[in-house]
Amino acid sequence: MSEYHNPVLLKDSVDALIISESGIYVDCTFGGGGHSREILSRLDQNGKLFSFDQDADAVRNKIDDNRFELVEQNFRFLKNNLRFRGIKQVDGVLGDLGVSSHQFDTPERGFSTRFDGELDMRMNQNAKLSAKTIINEYEEEDLARVFYDFGELQGSYRLAREVVKARADKQINTIDELKQIFSFIPKMKENKFFAQMFQALRIEANDEMAALKEMLTQCGEVIKPGGRLVIISYHSLEDRLTKRYMKNGMFEGEPERDVFGNWSAPFKPLQSKIIVPTQEEINENPRARSAKMRIAVRNED
Repeated sequence: MSEYHNPVLLKDSVDALIISESGIYVDCTFGGGGHSREILSRLDQNGKLFSFDQDADAVRNKIDDNRFELVEQNFRFLKNNLRFRGIKQVDGVLGDLGVSSHQFDTPERGFSTRFDGELDMRMNQNAKLSAKTIINEYEEEDLARVFYDFGELQGSYRLAREVVKARADKQINTIDELKQIFSFIPKMKENKFFAQMFQALRIEANDEMAALKEMLTQCGEVIKPGGRLVIISYHSLEDRLTKRYMKNGMFEGEPERDVFGNWSAPFKPLQSKIIVPTQEEINENPRARSAKMRIAVRNED
């Protein structure tokens, strides 16, 4: 399990999540099962945990416990899957977003800039849209949008134009072939540049921002009053959506206020500042360095 994924902010996140030892909880991102195992260790015999994961590789980490059920679905289908199992409300939902260490460290999955391999990046390996499809089939304008919106890359139209020009000669199938297109990027900026580009392609391939919005919105319905929502994110796009939703139940714009200046929102943030890993945890697990955790409590209806 530890080789699959080293869970970030493990104790802090589960401390924040559990409000009842006999409660019902959801781990939206099962992965290696680290958070799920910690949650189960805090529950009594009446507790229940539903964990979601769309990656078939995660099934190998399935936990043999009658209080546990692995739902092999994207967390964007949270509400329907719980309803199907007769669950209308839960005591808490945990989401450890992003890519698992296992996915990063498996070259053929195409998530990491460290290896050559197919341009894949699908979290659900049965999904149709891959990074290769995006690179080879998207129109220049759509490529530029992906690079800018999801990678926050400057000069996105120029970058898209370089891709379109290169693929006119031959299809771009591998990570190395994609990196060769951008050989003009200065060496000192290469790592950051490709990290941003790969993030953009991965988010687009997996529709991550839309899925996160859907999951957060459904949490406003499935978490009972007083229950907890705990989200660990790894880049500013995820954190921004989470922060706004926890604050006012919206992803953009401002909520309607009453005559006293108050507004209605499904959640209330439990802390004013984000929670980040200690330096000790970062030293042990370098991938924790960009983690940010936010906690909110469900308001009374």
